[in-house]
Amino acid sequence: MVVLIVVVVLVLLGLLVLGLLAYSLLGAFGRLTRELDGLRTDVAPVVAEVQATLERAAAQRAAADRPAAMPPVLEVGRAGR
Repeated sequence: MVVLIVVVVLVLLGLLVLGLLAYSLLGAFGRLTRELDGLRTDVAPVVAEVQATLERAAAQRAAADRPAAMPPVLEVGRAGR
């Protein structure tokens, strides 16, 4: 009889510990989710600025890759020799 009571108490204590662990993990997950949402809000303007800068740089590279209008080349003839 005493062994049965000890086993029941140990099982209940184990369930209590597991419940507390699950509760604390779920709370930590909720806090982490809130922190990540706040971080996204804080970082969104920086991300938009970086994307705009990358687009400007790509446009400048594309403009630099296009050949510019070449001035006419003066022919130096050999007729004078």
